[in-house]
This record gives sequence, C-alpha cells and structure tokens, in this order.
Amino acid sequence: MKIEFVSDVACPWCAVGLWSLDRALARLGDSVEVDLRFEPFELNPSMPSEGEDTAEYISRKYGAPPEQIARNREALRERGAAVGFAFGDRPRIWNTFDAHRLLYWAGQQPAARQSALKHALLTAYHSRAENPGARDVLLRAAAEAGLDVDRAAAILDSDEFGAEVRARERHWQQLGINSVPAVIIDDRHLISGGQPPEVFERALRELAAVV
Repeated sequence: MKIEFVSDVACPWCAVGLWSLDRALARLGDSVEVDLRFEPFELNPSMPSEGEDTAEYISRKYGAPPEQIARNREALRERGAAVGFAFGDRPRIWNTFDAHRLLYWAGQQPAARQSALKHALLTAYHSRAENPGARDVLLRAAAEAGLDVDRAAAILDSDEFGAEVRARERHWQQLGINSVPAVIIDDRHLISGGQPPEVFERALRELAAVV
C-alpha cells in the first residue's frame, strides 16, 4: 500500500496527523505492507527568510483575534499530547523551502531516512521553536535521520532539487490539494486533516481488506 503524506513542516496539524498515522501503522503491524513517502506543500511559499511573528501572521491571514489563537493553540496541545507529540511555543513562522529540498533528497534514500528527517524537522520547529529553514537546524536534523551531513550541506549550498520540489508542489495543487495534511492512499483515496489514529487505522484496514 502506497501512502503519500502531503504536508508542510510549518503546519502544526501535519505533526498531529503524522504522529496519529504512526500510531495507526503500529497497530496494524505486519498485516499491511506500507510504502510511506512525504510530499511537499508550502503554506507560506512567499515567507521571507527572516520569518514572521506567528500571532501577527495568523491574525492577518485568518482574521483570528488573540483569544481564538490561544484557544486553537490549546486544542493543538491537547491533540498533540493524545498522540505523543509535545507542542512548545512557536513565536515565529519560517520559510520551509530548503527543508522540502532536503526531504526530496532524503526520499531517494531508504524510506526510513525520509521519515526520520520529517519527524526530526517537525519536532525541531513545533516542539523547540527552531527555524526549519536555518542551515544548522537542517543539518542537525539530517544527522539525526542518519543522512550524509556533508551531502546535505552541499544541497543547501546550492539550488539542487529546487525545481523538483516546485514541480511536486504544482502536481498536488493541480490535483486540488489546497490544505494539509493530505494523505493519499494508492493514488485514489484521500484522508484530509490531522485525524485521530482510529480514523487512519479504520481506513487502512478497509482499503487493505484486513479484518
């Protein structure tokens, strides 16, 4: 079963969705063979390298007052805790294009490497408020994922894989993906949003015809 996880490192619900999917896959065990791949999507493609204050960005983009932002953050903390993900304070939103370039490269390595890099980047930003576009943060995440750090540095110091990432982003946009996480199963079935583990588990069992 092929699973394509379309998401952005800057997306908090993508962290919830991935940790939920992890739990669902753990429950399925060896009953379903899964090829999990991560696909790029940028919530803020025009975000400058210096980033932007999170509250100001959310208020400007969604018109959300401070009280609603606070409620949403608490809801995220609760949903994250339920699946084992700890949200910290995220005072700034950053550009994530270089993170997607590294993830694209990692996708050419054994599958576990790309997954490990995705987990490391989501944790770096959403738990520790580190800039997922910063070179040192990206290289540390690559090291945590067991990737070749020198090769990762060479990619970051060039524009390598930039065109490929843009092409994949256009691909998903043309298919109508305009919010993430979007989980596409076997090119046909879509599960949207940071769903609970039970939703992923039930859907995967049904699609794999596993009782």
